[in-house]
Amino acid sequence: MFLPDRSRLSDRSRLFALTGFLPAGVVLLMVAFEYTGQSGFAMAASVLGVAAVAIFSLGVKASRVAFVFIALALVVWAALTRADWGAATVAATQRGAMVIALFTALTAIRNAAMTAPEIVECGRFLARQRPGLRYTALTIGGHLFALILIYGSISLLGTLATESGSQDKDPEITRQRTRRMMIAIQRGFASTLCWSPLGFSMIITIAVVPGASWSAAALPGIASALMMMVIGWGLDALYKTRRPVQPRPQETERWLIQLRPLLLLLTIVMAGVALLHFAAGVEIIGAVMSLVPVVAFVWIALQDPPAGQSRGAHLRDRILGFITRELPGYRGEMVLLFMAGFIGSLGAYLLVPLVQAQGLDLTTLPPWVIVAAMVWIIPITGQLGMNPILAVSLLVPILPAPEVMGIPPTALVIAITSGWALSGATSPFTASVMLAASLGGVSPLRAGLGWNGVYILVAGAVLTGWSLLLLTVL
Repeated sequence: MFLPDRSRLSDRSRLFALTGFLPAGVVLLMVAFEYTGQSGFAMAASVLGVAAVAIFSLGVKASRVAFVFIALALVVWAALTRADWGAATVAATQRGAMVIALFTALTAIRNAAMTAPEIVECGRFLARQRPGLRYTALTIGGHLFALILIYGSISLLGTLATESGSQDKDPEITRQRTRRMMIAIQRGFASTLCWSPLGFSMIITIAVVPGASWSAAALPGIASALMMMVIGWGLDALYKTRRPVQPRPQETERWLIQLRPLLLLLTIVMAGVALLHFAAGVEIIGAVMSLVPVVAFVWIALQDPPAGQSRGAHLRDRILGFITRELPGYRGEMVLLFMAGFIGSLGAYLLVPLVQAQGLDLTTLPPWVIVAAMVWIIPITGQLGMNPILAVSLLVPILPAPEVMGIPPTALVIAITSGWALSGATSPFTASVMLAASLGGVSPLRAGLGWNGVYILVAGAVLTGWSLLLLTVL
């Protein structure tokens, strides 16, 4: 998932190019809804989202289309069994539109970053670090880059890392070095899923856990991310192969100077999102969807245009190219994301009465069992091919409200995002693992459980303990 389809569009290219305006329109309408609360904007966004998915489904793999048929089957099931199925279907459609809007907004800033020379140079600086420092540099760098570029961080840093590793003449050293660098980048990316306000993990989880908020979960989530990075560093130090390597020139540039462009961008985005969240009272997702595209377009406007082209013309061409070429190139991912949100929402609506009819009373379970289970269920279902958006949207609403279970909402959020992060490092069906596998020249299964099997056991145990500690102290 999230891997752009770069194939040349056929005779339907104009149709697909024009459909890029549909997800762009979804962003504008969802932003209007977040700031005004007017349901008409959300309804209009849902209509555009459904239209985009309907057209995009004509040019995607059968595995993506299968999710569309599952969604249609759920709608039929709901219509035949529930009197209020229409309202539930509308709510599910709005969930799918929200996911598409967030993905589109984040893709905009990724588009701007990929053509910024200073950002690329930051990545090269991290990849050029000496062997003893390279894992730490790429883990921290992978975390910082992922906060802005999300999955694009693995593509950018992974490409630069393999470029750096290819300078070794010994193929075995090259293989080991590439594996370590890709693992570092993977784990740095996965750790952002514990707390990042720009990530699907935190935004979706807050949406489905009653009483949860990013402001309350941010600091415990950052602690979770630090634990994951430290555990990864410790395992790398324990298992890395020590071989004599060819000496390389050492980096003499100061870290703060080299990483200043990235840190400045992070400061602008994170501070802006927090300011909008607290000062304007808008939800985190509304702050992200409204601010991130603006930052992206301003950033593009500041980049040097090609020779002979004005900045205004360059900005116009880049925006049109983003809408008409890049967004349609992600049509498979948009279909999958919309369907994950839709199926999760409508599926939970249908499953809740079934669970109640079976006489299952989840309030009888000890709170610690629920919290611990949330850490592990998501990575386990990830091994079975279930998207975390789908898993969380489907399973969490089945649970009683946190206060009924005696669980602080923040503790439940941290458990869920921890499990999401573990899935992001190990599921062979996630974009992070598939990208790492492609760049590392191995299978997704090898890049997932093969490289991170011990890591997920150790990190999972620590994160479970951390979530249970929050259960007792919050």
